Amino acid sequence: MSHPAVLPGIEAIEAEMIALRRHLHAHPELSFEEFATSELIATKLQEWGYEVHRGIGQTGVVGRLQRGTGRKAIGLRADMDALPITEQTGLPYASKHAGKMHACGHDGHSAILLAAAKYLAQHGDFDGTLTLIFQPAEEGDGGARRMLEDGLFERFPCDAVYALHNMPGLPVGTLAFRSGPFMASTDTVSIQVHGVGGHGAMPHKAVDAVLAGAAIVMALQSVVARNVDPLDCAVVTVGAIHAGTAANVIPEHCELQLSVRALTLTVRDQLIERITAIAQAQAASFGASARVLVDEAQRFPPLVNHEQPTAFARQVALDWLGSDGVISDSKPLTGSEDFAVMLQHCPGSYLLIGNGDGEGGCMVHHPGYDFNDDCLALGASYWVRLVESYLV
Repeated sequence: MSHPAVLPGIEAIEAEMIALRRHLHAHPELSFEEFATSELIATKLQEWGYEVHRGIGQTGVVGRLQRGTGRKAIGLRADMDALPITEQTGLPYASKHAGKMHACGHDGHSAILLAAAKYLAQHGDFDGTLTLIFQPAEEGDGGARRMLEDGLFERFPCDAVYALHNMPGLPVGTLAFRSGPFMASTDTVSIQVHGVGGHGAMPHKAVDAVLAGAAIVMALQSVVARNVDPLDCAVVTVGAIHAGTAANVIPEHCELQLSVRALTLTVRDQLIERITAIAQAQAASFGASARVLVDEAQRFPPLVNHEQPTAFARQVALDWLGSDGVISDSKPLTGSEDFAVMLQHCPGSYLLIGNGDGEGGCMVHHPGYDFNDDCLALGASYWVRLVESYLV
């Protein structure tokens, strides 16, 4: 049964959009490989009367619809890419592409925006320019940055840009907002430890890179505990260690791979500085050396929502759903999102929509995850409300 706040015109196309979402789910495509997905989206937008631009950011799609004489412009963004995960849901519409899966709900985000797009083309009451941004490669591959490099906001100017993401654990359809820092920066860091290889039976003739690497892992735990202000958020995770091939050989090299996160640029810089100093000092204490490398292609800033656009979006939701359906000041998250890069170039806000909090649900990036179709119509209705409230 549909939520009473769902617009009748959205309810009328809900089954069609759920079928479209499940088609996307069954045919996932990885970052910058969203060829069939983007073509399907572009074709739909053209059918509904949008001015369509393909190939923005390699596989991205932008649709524009202008009405009246209004000079204001609003942008809505959805992501399209899937993850390299083998699906384990057992659903009838499970992935048909081995090792690829919509495990983050980007199929649902695209379907929500397409449902709103169809409604707004057929029934939308607004005065100004609507820009729909279907972004590739959100999952750590810099799709937002690539679209910006292709002149996204120069070619399609927006006064404000918005995006949403489903959130397992929140009640279905609940909308969550936050001004200021909302999601963390992310940096992928590798520490390459160099020693002197040798025989495991004669360790005194070697410089053990594994021992130095292990000491670095332990010492890194002091960064958040003892260097960062306890009132600030920071994460340093050593997710992988690679060294050696045999039990009786002391390897010459050891590599650590880290995920580093913060909610402010100041803390982010502090983390990189302390990681570098600790790695080099610990390695030197064992007679080894350490080189710290930050992957510039995998660096994403904190997602910082602009105050006025967030206040506007929150008020639209409150006026529509009431306080029971809105979390006005959501807690920040340590996950990251490359929509943060778009927000550095255009005012806007990023919000969450509840994916359900019942038993059996699981978090995104899990092989058993599925987007909850019960929130599709409500999400689409909210986009319509936002556009019609903004473009007046």
